[in-house]
Amino acid sequence: MKTYVATKNAGKLGELRAIFASSPLELRTFDGYRDVEETADSYAGNAVLKARALAAQLRAAGIDAPVLADDSGLEVDALGGRPGIYSARYAGTDASWPRRRAHLLEELRGVPQAGRGGRFVCTMAFVDASGKETVAGGSVAGYLTEEERGSAGFGYDPVFYYPPLGCTFAELDPAVKNAVSHRGAAARSLLEALQSLLF
Repeated sequence: MKTYVATKNAGKLGELRAIFASSPLELRTFDGYRDVEETADSYAGNAVLKARALAAQLRAAGIDAPVLADDSGLEVDALGGRPGIYSARYAGTDASWPRRRAHLLEELRGVPQAGRGGRFVCTMAFVDASGKETVAGGSVAGYLTEEERGSAGFGYDPVFYYPPLGCTFAELDPAVKNAVSHRGAAARSLLEALQSLLF
């Protein structure tokens, strides 16, 4: 089933394609996709906003196909859950990912490991060709390191330590990361919710 993804993030797209590789969804992008302003106050709200926007853009282009969108973020206990839904805009809308990570680590300077707990959260929204919306989510707990470790992944992966495997997400093989990540958990939950439609 050809499914268009509401993203311009190459790292996220590659990860989603790997996660959904064994599912009936064949993920692709729409060259004309225009980002929508993420004005909702929740991951689910922003994911739905993006999915609806892409669905409308596809219809305007004469394309009748389902869409997939996600919104994810990093919640840090010592920061009261920040950056949360603002994770991709942390340290300013034009900040680079290295700058965002550096800003986060600076805010956590001096915080002991016991207080550096956090979690990655992801919510996915799927809108089928008829307009029916399905939303599902997932999360994974860990803690924030004091410095970056690893070169794989993207976003906050180099500073997110996953205790069960003893390393950061950026130190994991992509397939291993996808098996334990918030995005992988959200995808599995979504596919389960879509079972009657897809299988």
